[in-house]
Amino acid sequence: MEDEKRTIVVVTGLSGAGKSSALRAFEDISYHAIDNFPLTMLGNLLLDADNERSNIPLAVGIDSRTLHFSPDHFVQEMNVLRKRGDITLHVLFMDASNDVLMKRFSETRRRHPLEQGKPLRQAIKEERRLMSELRLALDGILDTSSRSGADTRRIIVERFSKDHDKSLVITTSSFGFSKGVPRDVDLVFDVRFLRNPHYVAKLKNMTGQDEAVANYVRADEGFAEFVAKVTDMIEFLLPRYQIEGKSYLTIAFGCTGGKHRSVMMAETFAKIIDQFGHKTNVYHRDI
Repeated sequence: MEDEKRTIVVVTGLSGAGKSSALRAFEDISYHAIDNFPLTMLGNLLLDADNERSNIPLAVGIDSRTLHFSPDHFVQEMNVLRKRGDITLHVLFMDASNDVLMKRFSETRRRHPLEQGKPLRQAIKEERRLMSELRLALDGILDTSSRSGADTRRIIVERFSKDHDKSLVITTSSFGFSKGVPRDVDLVFDVRFLRNPHYVAKLKNMTGQDEAVANYVRADEGFAEFVAKVTDMIEFLLPRYQIEGKSYLTIAFGCTGGKHRSVMMAETFAKIIDQFGHKTNVYHRDI
């Protein structure tokens, strides 16, 4: 029987975005986790196929602090690893908004690795520019701006645990455009064209999880056609994503405040996708 490929997850991203928390989560699901590993030694780490630990999945933290790090070298190394027949590689990028990173560094009083006498915000922007060059090597982005450590751990367990079903894991999420578009989504649908419960006094303080709000949105003349068209598109895409090897998919619905229409649509499509036989999670960012 052919040996099972070893799973290798390279965790990278912005300083303060949660890379250390992510590596701890990988340890909790029986990965061997190594932080700040020299990029030039990564290939050697995976050479010993006869080592008794060679079948243990591995999570490696590599970022701008890492010895000999450069974006070009990182992308080259990832391309080399992808050609190997004995491993399955996933490159996970930890991200967060600049304001959230500012707050985290201020609260912990840690120094940013690129600070070196310059203002913190400038150091964060510099690192973001530097790390944006990794885009071509990434398999997934995890934005922790509005997520707790527990949320991050749950997502990693769902995506990477050997004990979880390896079928396509889908998350339908809601957000408000007024607070920015999430960075870690695959498909985004703008539902601001639907009638807005915010302007109805008895509905204003409810959310899209309340049936009164859901009924109000469903009564919009464009609702049924929109749901039908998006359902057709998702049903068309899902098997193709699976053939391509995608293991998780995030579909986001946005309205103005992220409280009514987007929430209702995320809940609606979670139920629709469940009927296709996929594991579906729901995440509401702004309520």
